[in-house]
Amino acid sequence: METISRDDFSRVELRVGRIIEARVFAEARKPAYVLQIDFGKEIGLRKSSAQIAALYRPEALMMSECLATGFHDANGDVALCVPDMPVPLSAKRG
Repeated sequence: METISRDDFSRVELRVGRIIEARVFAEARKPAYVLQIDFGKEIGLRKSSAQIAALYRPEALMMSECLATGFHDANGDVALCVPDMPVPLSAKRG
């Protein structure tokens, strides 16, 4: 896997959002969901097409307004990344 530079990583903006709607993306070629994510007053609602993949092609990323992050557990189910304590919507990675 290719790594990115510290400068590249610093340009990635990770924020806290709340998934308020998830529906099956029936038109997708691979199983996927359409998510509505609330980032609070500062950013508002954003839409994402969620598929779980190890790597994304840049053109696939451009179709979403944001990305939800998660990991596969031992059973292959997806565990979404969530803060371990309450934080406000749209809080930035520290």
